[in-house]
Amino acid sequence: MKRIQVRTSPTTPNPGQCLNTRKLVPANHLEATTHDGRPGWSTRGDDPQFMVDLDPNGVDPGWYLVNARFHVQRGRLAMPSFYPDYGSGFSDATRITMLDPPDGQLLSVVCFHAHVPRLRFDPSVTSCDFSLDGFSLTRISRVHAARRMLRGIREASHISRAAVAQMVMKAFFREGAGAFGGWLYGIYLKRGKASGEYANWIDVFDRLRDDELERLSGSVGSLPSKPTISIVMPVYNTPAEWLKRCIDSVRAQTYPHWQLCIADDASPNRDVRPLLKKFAASDPRIKLVFRESNGHISEASNSALQVATGDYIALLDHDDELPPHALHLVARTLAENPDLKLVYSDEDKIDEHGQRFAPFFKPDWNPDLLRSQNYICHLGVYSRALVQSVGGFRKGFEGSQDYDLALRCIEQLKPEEIGHIPHVLYHWRAISGSTALAMGEKNYAAEAGRRALEEHLARTGRAGTAQVQNGGYRVQYPVPAPQPKVSLIIPTRDRVDLLRMCIGSILAKTDYANYEVVIVDNQSAEPETLAYFREVQHDSRVRVLPYDAPFNYSLINNFAVSQCDGAIVGLVNNDIEVIHADWLSEMVSQAIRPGIGAVGAMLYYPDDTIQHAGVVVGLGGVAGHAYLSQPRGYPGQMWRASLVQNFSAVTAACLLVRRSVFDEVGGLDEGLQVAFNDVDFCLRIRARGYLNLWTPHAELYHHESASRGYEDTPEKIERFSREIAFVKHRWGDSLLSDPAYNPNLTLSSHHFELALEPRVSLRAALGLNG
Repeated sequence: MKRIQVRTSPTTPNPGQCLNTRKLVPANHLEATTHDGRPGWSTRGDDPQFMVDLDPNGVDPGWYLVNARFHVQRGRLAMPSFYPDYGSGFSDATRITMLDPPDGQLLSVVCFHAHVPRLRFDPSVTSCDFSLDGFSLTRISRVHAARRMLRGIREASHISRAAVAQMVMKAFFREGAGAFGGWLYGIYLKRGKASGEYANWIDVFDRLRDDELERLSGSVGSLPSKPTISIVMPVYNTPAEWLKRCIDSVRAQTYPHWQLCIADDASPNRDVRPLLKKFAASDPRIKLVFRESNGHISEASNSALQVATGDYIALLDHDDELPPHALHLVARTLAENPDLKLVYSDEDKIDEHGQRFAPFFKPDWNPDLLRSQNYICHLGVYSRALVQSVGGFRKGFEGSQDYDLALRCIEQLKPEEIGHIPHVLYHWRAISGSTALAMGEKNYAAEAGRRALEEHLARTGRAGTAQVQNGGYRVQYPVPAPQPKVSLIIPTRDRVDLLRMCIGSILAKTDYANYEVVIVDNQSAEPETLAYFREVQHDSRVRVLPYDAPFNYSLINNFAVSQCDGAIVGLVNNDIEVIHADWLSEMVSQAIRPGIGAVGAMLYYPDDTIQHAGVVVGLGGVAGHAYLSQPRGYPGQMWRASLVQNFSAVTAACLLVRRSVFDEVGGLDEGLQVAFNDVDFCLRIRARGYLNLWTPHAELYHHESASRGYEDTPEKIERFSREIAFVKHRWGDSLLSDPAYNPNLTLSSHHFELALEPRVSLRAALGLNG
């Protein structure tokens, strides 16, 4: 068995001491290879693992510096992670995820909070071939660790030393000297790639002190209304430990106006009935139904519904937990927004040991994402009258009965009657066999969801078919017959090499029939380019439109659209390359839907990393691309990099929009010559009530900036600054509250990572700041 040297220690070393040499042992999805005479590894699955060959005494608690040098021959390393076993096995709840190693150099601080008898190292979550020149763990002092972490935070966040110092001083006085190190480590970890490691974030921003919970309990009387929330909980053979924790989490709520409506679905486990009776005897708000025969989760849920008398219905699984402030924040939200008929919150997972991980920070109302996955899920709270009007839960949709209910309910609602609470108010129990752990654990649930989705499409008059995919579903909409004509507008100036690649790939690979390619010649002068113009126009699908004026992207495209008669306009850069034949069919099928505005595609750099997976408004100050530079196939937060969904904006490097919508908003703003004209265009479309949409099923390469170059001259930089100011002035604070994003996520990274400090405060939302 091939091994790689690693340094670790059988005993606690002094800080700064280099640890005794040990070894890495391949444990899963790794195959020994040789590259250019250098021994290395090739991943052979999606979960490559090394075991660190520790001495019998393991590794003691403390601060360590990881230092390794990787040489990558294929693919890229993504999210290298340690999994310390603290005595309860390996778990995502204790995973320590590090930054992707730039230039192959991994240098990171890690902290083990307890003795580690076993240690696992996962080099990457993506497929790659690599070799490893040394791998060491060196024990360091707290001071050394703090210095390295502060430097890492500053470099990753691109903020000044003064800003970091101010943040650190505030945290030191807030947390106290004893807790400061843990807080700093949590912030340091959050600067990295998205991971389930967010325990320190919870401690700082999401956990209320006992005195704050007491204040909440005493503030209920000040609410403008006090709706009763009936919690519906079907039970079947729940292990006593999880059932008790679940019910205790309801009884611990600071908001007292609730009912817990439990329907036991004829559990064979003899411990369930007496435990439920004991709880009901201790609290009159707990209502019990004991079913005589097992009917599965839909019928059990309906039995619980029958004894619910509250104004609203909340859904709770029998082994999950609510934080103590959950119902208080729901009630406060409903009291302050009486028109809401459905509200949902953010959520995370909780393991057998009570460790929280894998937060899902959700967008606001996003109908196309809901048709791709049940993102509403937990905590979902519905008007009881609404649930009764749609007939409650339907038998035959077990496993996705809550998805089916959500789809039927939203059909009855206006967007303004659906609210999102951007705080974690629900903890899914992630244990073997639960849908919280993996969608694939229950295939029948995925199939039930697919049927629920297809019936939703039929009820709402949306022709389409649904199929199960990783992370959810794909709805395929038909292209109407006859096919609407698409005018693909491609501005260019020389660079015939790029243009030939672009046009050639469109003409050779596109299976959609009714389109024209309109090349807009912006003062090309090279003989090879002019010769290509003459040549390519022999194809009846192509024409060249001269535009003899200085470059202005908005002006060029507006002019070209005025010269076209396509029912659909496609804005396409001259450095786009088609990958799959159905790209245009997919985009047209989305763009032609009523209510849809601009449609964007999945764009990759030539090295198969993501260039565009939707645009997040506010990212980097104005707007930025989601999941920029992540490897192709990267799932994103809760699979959002692979699901059709609504975004506030998409890039005009490849954008389709109905001609009527283009004209309605007045086209691109000609005051934005180069940058952000597509973002501004999409925001004006959204302001008219349309939904912009991104689809990952139209895949193309984008050789970005290959033709115009970068903003690398004083003139370009000055113009870029003007355009930033233009967009900020027009859209103001709305740039900081993208409804397709989440205020708990950072605006300084493209990868849906936790913000250093959320833009919403849990304490403020609960009225505790006063």
